[in-house]
Amino acid sequence: MNVTIEIEQEEDGRWIAEAIDFLGVLAYGQTREEAIAMVKALALRVMADRLEHREPVPEMRDVFSVTA
Repeated sequence: MNVTIEIEQEEDGRWIAEAIDFLGVLAYGQTREEAIAMVKALALRVMADRLEHREPVPEMRDVFSVTA
């Protein structure tokens, strides 16, 4: 499974990236690359927390894909 990341630029110039497979996992960055890196790190933290609590997580190969 790939975790799909949607990314948009806000009117104020900041970028927002959202891991749409995980409710509420989004991050802002000053650059597109920073927002993507931050949301990937957050999504991995969510997956780690789910693993620790024996909750389902996606397969770990080919985890991320970025759109837009």
